[in-house]
Amino acid sequence: MAEIRLRDIHKRFGRFQLFRGFSLGCPDHAYLCLLGPSGCGKTTLMRIIAGLAAPDAGDVLIGGRRVNDLLPAIRNVGLAFQNYALYPHLSVAGNLAFPLRAPVRRAHYNEADIRAAVKRIAALLKIDSLLDRHVNQLSGGQQQRVALGRALIHDPQVLLLDEPVT
Repeated sequence: MAEIRLRDIHKRFGRFQLFRGFSLGCPDHAYLCLLGPSGCGKTTLMRIIAGLAAPDAGDVLIGGRRVNDLLPAIRNVGLAFQNYALYPHLSVAGNLAFPLRAPVRRAHYNEADIRAAVKRIAALLKIDSLLDRHVNQLSGGQQQRVALGRALIHDPQVLLLDEPVT
């Protein structure tokens, strides 16, 4: 996993100042756990790193490269949300394949590559028997493994897990 560095991050929601000059570093190949009460900004911070939310000021660096202006798919970050954020109209296989079919990655994967990657990650997470099922037919634990697989399938530089043990 790549180094993450946040420098002087500011984020405001209306009149509420969530971050004011927040800085953080996580070295390459390290694990970092953010702990805090509900509403303190952990999820917002992960969304800023992933590019799903923009800081009002400050720099986000991944692998030493400033990524503030890059689209989320180009940042090469895997993110598993607290609520899993799975696509209910897709099967497990469709949910796992979804990141590989994103326009920014589509040129790198043909359908055979996508099928092989789905089989590999499903076997790793022991959900290979569920590939044809829709996600609304799965238990919470099975949905969590699908969300993790979707975050891992494109071999991201950074993996962000929001509430991974709830």
